[in-house]
Amino acid sequence: MAEITAALVKELRERTGLGMMDCKKALTAAGGDIEKAIDDMRAAGAIKAAKKAGNIAAEGAIAVKVSDDNKAALIIEVNSQTDFLALQDDFKAFVADSLNKAFDQKLTDAAPLVESQEEARLALVSKTGENVTIRRLTRVEGDVISAYLHGHRIGVVVALNGGTPDLARDIAMHIAASNPQFLNPSQVSEEAIAKEKEIFLALNAEKIAGKPENIVENMVKGRINKFLAEASLVEQPFVKDPEVKVGDLAKKAGAEIVSFVRYEVGEGIEKAEVDFAAEVAAQVAASK
Repeated sequence: MAEITAALVKELRERTGLGMMDCKKALTAAGGDIEKAIDDMRAAGAIKAAKKAGNIAAEGAIAVKVSDDNKAALIIEVNSQTDFLALQDDFKAFVADSLNKAFDQKLTDAAPLVESQEEARLALVSKTGENVTIRRLTRVEGDVISAYLHGHRIGVVVALNGGTPDLARDIAMHIAASNPQFLNPSQVSEEAIAKEKEIFLALNAEKIAGKPENIVENMVKGRINKFLAEASLVEQPFVKDPEVKVGDLAKKAGAEIVSFVRYEVGEGIEKAEVDFAAEVAAQVAASK
């Protein structure tokens, strides 16, 4: 058996695009023969999967699981390259399996899940020809927990002190629709307020030109107050009854909103511009 040196592992990694540990395992199984290791990887579909890893996965699905006693929930985002794959049974099964494992293990970080699901992920990538990634997860625990899933693209988990799971779900539904940035005005950072003030002054430069300083200050204050109301969950009009603020809705039910988590597929991921005709042509050429 040939010695498996760091240089040999590095060479295999550069030739296949796979991780260092995967390369070391493949070399060990192949007795240090790099060509045999490559053949074994190719036969297993791993090289195809590794090459796909460079493709941007900005579609996918959000999934949520809530405990039977409504004391805990886990929300997860798993990405794919196309929304088409996100609707297929193989992808759904991978998401469900990932969600259940993360929930059962009470994970609060995606890293351990990514590691444990790597073999299944590579198999799915090899089968579908698309990159698939487990992007993030959040576990929430509390007095009363509930969730709302809007299709497969938006998911929300809400934690209350007091109240009922139905109330928490109604508030989660509101959050899915209204996308508040903060729970309450006190959580809005000075930086966010300063940025909103800057934007307001820039957009209204002509309107405020020549006005007394106190008038301008009142205009800015009015805009900031409006911004705080629009961005804060407790100050927003409830979608089912706009006459009632969400915070007041909770108070009337003897509850307090403690926290919320809202996931939307692909948010924050920069999508590459795709030439659809060129992509189809490339796929046709690759299939010949």
